[in-house]
Amino acid sequence: MGYRILETEDVPAYLRERGHWDDTGDISVREVSDGNMNRVFLASNGDGTRGLAVKQALPWVRVAGPSWPMSPERADAEARAYEQVAKVAPDKIPAVHGYDADNYALVMEDMSDLQVLRTVLNEGGSYGPDTSRRIGEFVAQLTFATSDFGMPSAERKALIAASVSPELCRITEDVVLSEPYVEHEHNHWHPGLDDLAAEFRADTRLRTEVADLRHTFMTSAQALLHGDLHTGSIMVGEREGAPVVRVFDPEFSFVGPIGYDLGLYWANVLVAQARARALGTVTDHAAQLRLTWEGFETEFRRLWQDRVDTFFDDAYLDRFLARVRSDSAGFAGTEIVRRVIGFAHLTDLTTLPDPVPASRRALLLGRELIVRRAELTRTEDIEALAR
Repeated sequence: MGYRILETEDVPAYLRERGHWDDTGDISVREVSDGNMNRVFLASNGDGTRGLAVKQALPWVRVAGPSWPMSPERADAEARAYEQVAKVAPDKIPAVHGYDADNYALVMEDMSDLQVLRTVLNEGGSYGPDTSRRIGEFVAQLTFATSDFGMPSAERKALIAASVSPELCRITEDVVLSEPYVEHEHNHWHPGLDDLAAEFRADTRLRTEVADLRHTFMTSAQALLHGDLHTGSIMVGEREGAPVVRVFDPEFSFVGPIGYDLGLYWANVLVAQARARALGTVTDHAAQLRLTWEGFETEFRRLWQDRVDTFFDDAYLDRFLARVRSDSAGFAGTEIVRRVIGFAHLTDLTTLPDPVPASRRALLLGRELIVRRAELTRTEDIEALAR
């Protein structure tokens, strides 16, 4: 049977056909699609004691419809990413019960008992104990294991070949690293930001620095990345009295610069901070930059001791990590800019009573992170700039 787009009523039979559900009782299904790209269904039994999630890639961008075609093969990239992460950080991703390559559908753990981190923050909640540190560890564990330091050469070349994702990378190259700095139909913003949008398009230094980051994104094949690591792709909560962090939606996964994943998370932390300031709430956002980096660096240095290629010494590691930190700051800036005057804005800002002051502050911070990234030699420097 060829590729078929699942509807809510199809899911019970689909789960049984695929061997994921052997209970003869009723299956209750609801669609909970929330992201830009895919459809997601939650299936549960009558008393709610059992549940599964089904995620299917559509042949177009979900929020745009058939007018924006998109290959559903992006689900292959997501399945490959989960497979890699499961080897090194299984406690930080949802359990994957199976991947149906014919229908580009993943059957996964039901995480409806957890909350999306962005939702928690938008509602005035905190990050919770060690969330940002665990995100840093997640990036270190995935990227070290799939880098030249942690993976034999032949295996890594095979991973790079399998992980090529030109269509999805092109989206990032355009939407994040090009379009916000030129006239483009995807761009939109609040009228109160007209002057800054025009200034950014005319800012030669800014455009040159973004071009440099874009080239790094296109050419630096350091490690396998999540590719879309923001507060909307992280679930948090508590199970059996212990805090839980789950990273999901790695469909933009590709082999690229490590700083891109860290930068995306930092950008979303900083936008959440702009929201909290606008609402006059006490925040712990700026500290999350340092906690993320500490989690990343500590874990990366620990793994470094067992590296495959021992030619690289600790002095080189210091240089390598400094470059990753600089890249992270720059990519954080580009993500902030695109989320305010580009495509796919964040509810952190759009749901404010008056989004303009916070948006202006975020935009100006984004620019500083881009153009001054080489000067920000310590995470404390980035944290101070954010304050």
